Amino acid sequence: MKMKITIIQPDIIWEDKIRNLKKVELLISSVAGNTDIVVLPEMFNTGFSMNPDNLCETPGSETFKWMKNLSKNHGFGICGSYIVKQNVQFYNRWVFVSPENESWFYDKRHLFSPGNENKLFTQGKKRLVFSFRGLRICPNICYDLRFPVWSRNNNDYDILINSANWPESRRDVWKTLLKARAIENQCYAVGVNRIGCDNNGINYHGNSMIIGPRGNIIARIEENKEDVATGEISLSELKKFRETFPVLRDADNFTINL
Repeated sequence: MKMKITIIQPDIIWEDKIRNLKKVELLISSVAGNTDIVVLPEMFNTGFSMNPDNLCETPGSETFKWMKNLSKNHGFGICGSYIVKQNVQFYNRWVFVSPENESWFYDKRHLFSPGNENKLFTQGKKRLVFSFRGLRICPNICYDLRFPVWSRNNNDYDILINSANWPESRRDVWKTLLKARAIENQCYAVGVNRIGCDNNGINYHGNSMIIGPRGNIIARIEENKEDVATGEISLSELKKFRETFPVLRDADNFTINL
């Protein structure tokens, strides 16, 4: 079975939801009807802002409805993170919406303490793996990429998706860790990052890509370019690779203390 994955690399407009959603929708229009999954960056509707009081949404509101409409109208699953307030707590929440009216969410586990994210947002407690059209998906958000134990593949997923706002100053780390996660977990790895400069003066490089289980790059958007790219993955090829080179069966067992 083959599936098409589309990565979107925008120059996010600082804290401007309306313009960002319009921008992303325009970028998506080039692949409408010709992809299975669209992946957006971290906080794709606002940028990586530490202003959750003014930018948060309740579950199922504005941005969720926008994702739901796009998914239903164009027949693809769509995912990315944005700021959600539930009860009195703020979450950096990754949401996946399907055209079949299903949805899943994952709250960022590793909050970026150098940027004070841990002081404003609540840490996620649950790892998520779910299935969409037969593809088993495990989501991460940005900083999670540095913590391989959290994303260790227990033979329970096929693709790791990381939605990020990863700074240009650490571009080599981004590229290295994405490849490492794909190789060590014998999975496809999708990393989607933004470009441009935010209001804190932080520059972002992009380098969004889809990587195969051998560390090969399947699709990539060039650095500092607002663009879209689509790559095809094969579950049958992944299964064959895992059977002929069964690394995962020799992995160490462990338990994560939450």
